[in-house]
Amino acid sequence: MSPQTETKASVGFKAGVKDYKLTYYTPDYVTKDTDILAAFRVSPQPGVPPEEAG
Repeated sequence: MSPQTETKASVGFKAGVKDYKLTYYTPDYVTKDTDILAAFRVSPQPGVPPEEAG
């Protein structure tokens, strides 16, 4: 018989969609000498903000 564990939904991860600008997009980021950069051309679908297209 495996031990029981208690799950707390309010701690840590909350499900839902967050605005891309608030979580990942950092327009003022300054690159460092150790960064590896790659460039991709992405065309957003109609109605999708360009920063969310990738």
